[in-house]
Amino acid sequence: MARVCNEGFDKEAIKHQRDFYSIAYTQNIVSGRWKFLILWYLKKNTRRFHEIKLFLNNISQGSLTKQLRELEQDGVIERVVYPEVPPRVEYSLSPKGKALLPMLELMRAFGDQFGEQVE
Repeated sequence: MARVCNEGFDKEAIKHQRDFYSIAYTQNIVSGRWKFLILWYLKKNTRRFHEIKLFLNNISQGSLTKQLRELEQDGVIERVVYPEVPPRVEYSLSPKGKALLPMLELMRAFGDQFGEQVE
């Protein structure tokens, strides 16, 4: 079994258990209660922090900030700060983030098929 530590992945696991590593790598990027929904919300439009906060109305400001920072550090979203007063900050999907969209679409389809149906 591959060992994941604070410094990253065990080099032997990357070399000899590539399939496991690939799944674990993706899981590390998108793990977090809100990350999938943030990515889904950014799929078509660039959004400001306040818009994302309104969309995820149950998320605290600190949690949203943390999730956005992690997504940015992993190269999944891009953050642009405009030199205005007050500063305007916009978030959008990076090419790496856009590559996750087919996975999100599969998750949506799975939920459509097996999730609760409300009439």
